[in-house]
Amino acid sequence: MPVADRVFRENRLHSFHVPKSTPVTSSPQPLPLDALLDVAALRAVGEDSALAVRRFREALQQADAMLAECFYVGTDAAVLVYSRALVVDALLTAAWPCFITAPDDGPTLIAVGGYGRGELHPYSDIDILILAAEDDSLDGADRSNAESSQEFITLLWDLGLNIGHSVRSIAQCIELAGSDITIATNLMEARTLAGAPTLQLLLQAHTGADKIWTAADFFRAKREEQFQRHKKHHHTEYNLEPNIKNAPGGLRDIQTISWVAKRFFGVNNFKQLAGKGLFTDEEYDILLSGEEDLWQVRYALHMLAGRAEERLLFEYQKDIAKLLGYTDDDSHLAVESFMRWYYRTVLALAEVNDVMLQYLDEVILQAGKYRAPSPINDRFQRVDNYIEVTNPQVFVENPSALLEIFVLLGLDKTLIGVRASTIRLIREHRHLIDEEFRQAPENQHLFISLLRSPYGLVTQLRRMKRYGVLGLYLPEFGRVTGQMQHDLFHIYTVDAHTLLVIKFMRRFRQRNMAEQFPIATHVMKRLPKQELLYIAGLYHDIAKGRGGDHSELGAVDAKAFCKLHGISKRETRLISWLVEKHLLMSTVSQKQDIGDPDVIHAFALEVGDQTRLDYLYALTVADMNATNPDIWNSWRASLMRQLYIETKRALRRGLEHTVDRQDLIDETQASALAKLQDKGINQADAQTVWEGMGEDYFVRESYRDIAWQTEAILQHQREHQQSDSAKEPPLIVISETTSHGYEGATQVFIRLPDQPNIFAAVATAFSQLHMSIMDARIYTDSSGYALDTFYVLDENDQAIGEDENRKQRIENTLREELALVDEYSDLVKRRTPRELKYFAMPTRTSINNDILTGCTILEVTSPDRPGFLAIIGEVFSEFGITLLNAKITTLGERVEDVFFIGDAQGQPLSDPQLCQDLQDNICRHLDRQVKAE
Repeated sequence: MPVADRVFRENRLHSFHVPKSTPVTSSPQPLPLDALLDVAALRAVGEDSALAVRRFREALQQADAMLAECFYVGTDAAVLVYSRALVVDALLTAAWPCFITAPDDGPTLIAVGGYGRGELHPYSDIDILILAAEDDSLDGADRSNAESSQEFITLLWDLGLNIGHSVRSIAQCIELAGSDITIATNLMEARTLAGAPTLQLLLQAHTGADKIWTAADFFRAKREEQFQRHKKHHHTEYNLEPNIKNAPGGLRDIQTISWVAKRFFGVNNFKQLAGKGLFTDEEYDILLSGEEDLWQVRYALHMLAGRAEERLLFEYQKDIAKLLGYTDDDSHLAVESFMRWYYRTVLALAEVNDVMLQYLDEVILQAGKYRAPSPINDRFQRVDNYIEVTNPQVFVENPSALLEIFVLLGLDKTLIGVRASTIRLIREHRHLIDEEFRQAPENQHLFISLLRSPYGLVTQLRRMKRYGVLGLYLPEFGRVTGQMQHDLFHIYTVDAHTLLVIKFMRRFRQRNMAEQFPIATHVMKRLPKQELLYIAGLYHDIAKGRGGDHSELGAVDAKAFCKLHGISKRETRLISWLVEKHLLMSTVSQKQDIGDPDVIHAFALEVGDQTRLDYLYALTVADMNATNPDIWNSWRASLMRQLYIETKRALRRGLEHTVDRQDLIDETQASALAKLQDKGINQADAQTVWEGMGEDYFVRESYRDIAWQTEAILQHQREHQQSDSAKEPPLIVISETTSHGYEGATQVFIRLPDQPNIFAAVATAFSQLHMSIMDARIYTDSSGYALDTFYVLDENDQAIGEDENRKQRIENTLREELALVDEYSDLVKRRTPRELKYFAMPTRTSINNDILTGCTILEVTSPDRPGFLAIIGEVFSEFGITLLNAKITTLGERVEDVFFIGDAQGQPLSDPQLCQDLQDNICRHLDRQVKAE
C-alpha cells in the first residue's frame, strides 16, 4: 500500500457501510478542480517536454495523494471517481497543445468507455481515441501529426497513467464499430477533450442506431455478451471472491442496461431515461444507489491492491470490511457481515437487471408482434410462453396469487418466464406476505404443492428468492440470504447452497445421473415422498449464524414448518431428524473406521430403518456436492457407498444381531486362503506370515488385500534370502485399491522393520510428491515389522492409475525418505497456497480413550498447509507415540483429522499430563508454522 494511504487509513470514517435507504435524488458532485491541481501552471509549460513531464507528474502525484486522503477520511467514492476523471481531463487537455497544433479540422482527442462517461477509479484504464478526418491526416501526407500523437501517448505513459489508446480516422472507426460491438459501445460514450469537436459529432452521426447496430441487433449482442460474462462466473452472484465488475449483479450489468436503453431511447446519459417508462422509481434508486455502493467497494479495492484489481480477493475482504465500518459481533465476523451486505446489494441489482432486460426484450424485440393472450385461469394468462396477470389488481384482490404463479410455472414446462410488468407487480405487492398470509391454509397448501412440482422446482425457488417472495414466506430463509462463512470449504452463501442442495436432489431423479450417482438415483426412486427430502434440504442449514448448534436449531424450525403445513407427526419426526443428523453420515464415513463392524452397528442403531437411511444418504450426497465441487470425489463417494451398503446389510440382518468378530476373522482368512491357493501358495506359508498379525488386521482389511499383501511379503522374503544384502530393504507395493468401498484411491503398502519416525517420513514423502493421504492403516506384527497401508490421491484428487513412471517416482521418494528414518528431522517446505493464508484459525485438539477400539483417539482441526502430516508425525516421534490408524479429512482451508494412537507398546495413553503436553506440542508446532509463513 502506498505510504500516503497508510497515513490516512486509520482515520477512515465509518459513514457508508449500510445500504442507502433514501432515494438518490441527485448525482454527487466532483471536488473543485483548483483544490486538486494548479491548472494554470500546467498550461504554462510550453513546449519544454522535460519540464512538462516533471510538472505533470508532480501534479498527478499531488492530486492522487489528495484523493487518497479524501477517501480515507470518508469522502464518497462517487465524488472521487468523478474528481479523478476531472484531474485526468485537465492533464490531457494541458498536454495536448504541447504536441498537436493542428487547425480546427485536425486530430481530435476523445475520451471513450468509462473515461468517456467521466468515471475513473484509482487504477482504471484511461481509454482515449485520437480521431482524424481522413486516413492520410495521421499517415503519409502529414507525418508530423502521427509523430506528435505518439509523443503525446509516450508522455502519458511516462506519467504512469494506464492509457488505452487508438489512433484512427472516422472511416476506420465506422468500419470497426460496424463489426465489433465493444467498439460501438465505447463510441456511444465518447466526449471531446481537445481539438475539433465537429469530428466527434460527425462520428456520432455515422455510428448511431440508424446507421449501424440497430436497437434490436444491439440488444441481442449485449444480452449474449452478458450471458457469456455471467457464464465465466458460474451464473451466480455468490462466488467466494466475486468480481465486482463482471460477475452477475456487478457494475457491468448496470452499464449493460444503460447502453441498451440509451441505444433504444436515443438519449445521451442514464439519467435522461427517467420518465421513459423503462423503470420504476424504486428500480431507478436501486440502480443508482447500488452503483455508488459498488463504487465504494471498488475504490477501496483499487487503493488496497495498488492496481486495477476487480476481484474481491480474500486478502482484501477483511480490510475493506474494516474500512467500511464493519465490526465483529457475537454471531458474525465483520468480514461476514460485509460480504452479506455485498451479496444482497448485487442480488438486488441482478433482480433489476432481469426485469430491465425482460422489459427491453418485450419493447424492442417483440414490438409489433402482438399475440392475443391465452387464459390460464381467472388470475393469469400466457403471452408468448410467458405468464402474466390478467389485470394489475390480481395480487391486491387475491394475495395467494403471489405463490400461485410459481406453482403454475412448475406445472407447465412450456412457460419459460414471467413478463416484466408482472415481476414488477410481484415486487410491488410482496409486502402482503405477512404473518396472516403465512397462517392461511390456502397459502400453506400452495407452498407444499410447489414442492411437488413436476418441472423446474429449483428454477421457481430461485425466482421466488430473487423476487423477494421466498424470504418473506419463510422468514428464517430470508435471514440467511447472502450469509457467507469466511472459509474455503463453504464456497456458497447459505441460501445459494440450500437451493443447490435441492438442485442435486432433483438431479438424482434423472436417468443420466445414474453413472455419477448410482446409489442416489436408485434411492430417489424408492423415497415414499420426495417433497419431505426437499423440506429437509431447505432447513438443514437454516439456523447458520445464530450461534449454538445449527443442526439442532434447524430441526426446531423444521418441526415448526411441518406443524404449520399440516405434515403428519411421523413425517415431521423424519424431517426434523434428517435436519438434526444431516452431518452424521458424512462424519462417520470420513472420520470413523467403517471397516469395523462395531462402527457400522452403532451407525445402524442411530439410523434405525431403511427409509431413514435412504433419505439421509440422498440428503448427505446432495449436501456434500452443493457445499464445494471439490468435496465430492471418487474417494468420498466410495466411503459413502460402503457405509450405505454395510448399514443396509446390518438393518436387513436385524439390529439385535451383531457380527461375531471371530466368525468374521475366520471367514476373511478362509477367503484369502482360497485366493492364495489359486496363486499356488499353500496354507502353511500363508500362516507363517499371519501368525504374528493381530486380530484387527483381519477385521479391517478385505480378504483380497490380505491375499495380495501376503503374496507380496512371501515373494519379498524369498528375494531377500537370495540376495547378499544384510539389511532387508522396505517392501513397497503401489496399486489401485481392490477394497470394496475404497475405490478411487491409490493403495500404497509398506512393510519394514518397525522404528520411530516411519509415519513422519512417509507423510513427508507424499507431501513432496504433492499427494494427500486419505486413510492410513498401521499394524505391527509380533516379529517387529510395521505393515502400513496408505490410501492416497494426487493434487487433483485423483488416483495414480497405471502410470508406471509415477509409481516408480513414488517408490523412489518413499525409499529415500525411509532411508533417513534413523536421523529424521527435516520437514518438507512448500509454499502455502495464497487462499489458505487469509483464514487464521488456531489449531484445536481433543483426546479421549475409546473402550471399543482399545486405543486413544486424537482429533486435530487446523488450517491446512503443505507438510501437515509430516509435522504431526514428527511430534508423535518426539513423544514416542504409536500410530495405529488415521482418518484424514480436508475441508477447504482446514483439516479435521482423526488419529488412533497408543504408547510405545500400543496401549491407550493413561497419563493426563502426557495427553496435555502432546496436544500443546501439536498446536504449538502447527500454529508456529502458520505464523512463520
